[in-house]
Amino acid sequence: MKKLVFALFVLSIAPLPAQVDLNYFLEAEHPYDKSIPTPYELLGYNVGEWHVSHDKLVYYMERIAAASDRIHIETQGRTYEGRPILLLTITSPENHKKIATLQKTHQQLSEPGSENIDVSSQPVVLYQGFSIHGNEPSGANAALLLAYHLAASQAPETLSLLNDIIVLFDPSFNPDGLQRFAHWANSNKNQNLIADPVDREYNEEWPRGRTNHYWFDLNRDWLPVQLPESQARMKTFTQWLPNILTDHHEMGTNSSFFFQPGIPNRVNPLTPDLNQKLTQKIGTFHSEAFNKLGSLYYSEEDYDDFYYGKGSTYPDINGSIGILFEQASSRGHLQESDNGLLSFAFTIRNQLTAGFSTLAAAQSMRVELLEYFRDFHKDMRAKAAKDKQKAIVVGSPKDPATTYHFAETLKRHEIKVHQLKETLVRDGKTYSPESSIVIPLEQKKYQVIQAMFSKQATFKDSLFYDISAWTFPYAFNLNHSFETSLQALGEEITEVTPPKGGVDRKGSYAYVFEAHHYYTPKLLHTLQNNNVRIKVGLTPFTIEGTSMDYGTYMIPVKNQEMDEEKLYSLIQKAAEASSVPVKGVDTGLTQGIDFGSRDFTTVKKPVIALLVGDGVSSYDAGEIWHLLDTRHQIPITKLDIEQLGRADLSRYTHFILSNFSGSGLESHTEKLKTFVRNGGTLIGYRNSVRWLDRKEFIDLEFLSQSPVAIDVSFRDKDNFRGAQVTGGAIFNASIDRSHPINFGFLNTTLPLFRNTNVYIKADKQSYNNPIQYTNQPLLSGYISEENLDLLKNSVPFQVQSLGRGKVIVMTDNTNFRAFWYGTNRILTNALFLSDKM
Repeated sequence: MKKLVFALFVLSIAPLPAQVDLNYFLEAEHPYDKSIPTPYELLGYNVGEWHVSHDKLVYYMERIAAASDRIHIETQGRTYEGRPILLLTITSPENHKKIATLQKTHQQLSEPGSENIDVSSQPVVLYQGFSIHGNEPSGANAALLLAYHLAASQAPETLSLLNDIIVLFDPSFNPDGLQRFAHWANSNKNQNLIADPVDREYNEEWPRGRTNHYWFDLNRDWLPVQLPESQARMKTFTQWLPNILTDHHEMGTNSSFFFQPGIPNRVNPLTPDLNQKLTQKIGTFHSEAFNKLGSLYYSEEDYDDFYYGKGSTYPDINGSIGILFEQASSRGHLQESDNGLLSFAFTIRNQLTAGFSTLAAAQSMRVELLEYFRDFHKDMRAKAAKDKQKAIVVGSPKDPATTYHFAETLKRHEIKVHQLKETLVRDGKTYSPESSIVIPLEQKKYQVIQAMFSKQATFKDSLFYDISAWTFPYAFNLNHSFETSLQALGEEITEVTPPKGGVDRKGSYAYVFEAHHYYTPKLLHTLQNNNVRIKVGLTPFTIEGTSMDYGTYMIPVKNQEMDEEKLYSLIQKAAEASSVPVKGVDTGLTQGIDFGSRDFTTVKKPVIALLVGDGVSSYDAGEIWHLLDTRHQIPITKLDIEQLGRADLSRYTHFILSNFSGSGLESHTEKLKTFVRNGGTLIGYRNSVRWLDRKEFIDLEFLSQSPVAIDVSFRDKDNFRGAQVTGGAIFNASIDRSHPINFGFLNTTLPLFRNTNVYIKADKQSYNNPIQYTNQPLLSGYISEENLDLLKNSVPFQVQSLGRGKVIVMTDNTNFRAFWYGTNRILTNALFLSDKM
């Protein structure tokens, strides 16, 4: 037995391969320019011995760019943590001298008249991006070697390649995540490498390094473009429209290496068939390279090309070829796997190999790719010309800020947006020039527009790697109308600007503003932070000829802590900063509830704690943190579950339990109940709802189903189970606009994003169901027939009292991926108005 234990111990501390120097990755006899510094010369270690931190990655890239006339380096943006988002343009010195002309000609291939352009000598454009998930670092570390090779190689084939290709090179798609993970892996590394997968090195602390600063998965933001990292790379993409974009990832340690194409029957129908054929052809270059290397690989399994928010799919609606690479992850420096010991150096070498094989494919298929790019855009122009729909009008009559953010998103994709010429009424909805835009469909980004507005409820497959619906007007909760003419088209909007807020005049009695405006919570917080007393009207009224809706906020001029002049000045500045129009009034007498009515109740300032840590979905928690912190400037305490036992909850008014699973709260149940009983509000999302019911914070009746497999083989059992997953679809709900949770919504229906199978039966009292799914709720996306039956007429929202406090639950994600603007107000209403519910 002692001998056996010793043998296992020896296996678990195997060192890195002895040849982990430059020769392990690159040919020893290859002719390299010695004036170009190697990674070792600048970093002080061989690639693979340590995880490169982002600051060192930047240092190396800046130094080789300074040493090579093949590289131009620039900063395209900065992350939330202030790190530079780099772009290296790598090509031959001759191409650099005429780079503006080459870029212009390349763009002209997407325009009318492109058939007159000779592509026989035009370079192909390749965008190579690495490690969009920070804890998938083999890509960024391989970028060190690939950049060195392209800068230093003197081989004739490299010189030829650089003439034929313009490489847009982003060594780290996620600087903040990469830095976080590098610190973890390096600070937990042993001198004698431990391959035991339970070692601390391979088990990161929450929230881990996958995400950016606010815990977003950046590889879901290519289409929404809400985050600074995405906005920087979208600049690069739209400026060039590359022919190929590669996205280097990692997957489970026991896997091998994946390259696209993915599962054939899970390709979005907007992606041309030829795109997939070209992807297959490029794949032959990868298979040849990995055959030569001897590394295991696979294709056409596991991953799909459906959601256009990923780096490997977004290019497909732009005439480009998006390619996903997935390398089995060492998650540190050396780890046991089903395929033997997996070293960090080995994972880097595989990523480097894929980088080289992509370059080879791009050069070999250069003319074919350029012609495909040209033909794609020609086909889209023809498709747009034949489309009976000529434009889309989008807007919200009382929420110009949300319309602005939608237009801002469109402009990031270089989609043309126009003013609305005059007021329109379509299907009972009014579109005004002040809060609406028009999108003409006959433009270069026709297919991107189609992707944003697409609605689909039938599918070839019932399994999805990511969400199955993302229809943008639903996400922003904006009215939209497809127009068969361009009569509504006003002038083109070249620069999108935020709507103007402010006070129309000084009021001697009060100031009022409605809840419809997206940034109403920001205005409320600013005023409350300055000790301004605010009341909210629970029913509509009319004052001085102006109708005010449910949830109108009222600020009395008298009995404030500041004089009238200072109050007016404060409201003016706050309203301008939040783009909210405020009306000054000289009377409290209205048609409806007067300002002294009991239906005007005081709005209490929320003091918020957000639970974070093990068991909490970092995605969901990050979305809430981002919404409150960056958009509404509302501070929140991120309370780690490990600190919960020591925390004084009495200092908070609201405790948010975002999507949670696990046992970490078991010992804190009574403490949380005491918090609520003493007057606090607990807000639970998604899977947290079941825990709150089980622990008797709230009394709910859940709906469930257990489908029985009939004629399903063992081989297909996972597909059978997977078909019951609701991974992300959009559903229609009826809402009671008089309920405070719905203050600010104009319509009586609301599109909701759902990615859980938590179904709540409606309360027997109708007034307790202010948000209820309709009898035909599916708007877009996939849901199994069995789950759809459960969803019909069920409720995603409930609120109940517990002692002097409230428990509010929401089964759906109202803050999804930072672009679901349309339901953000559900959370902020729960924060500011919970005591009215």
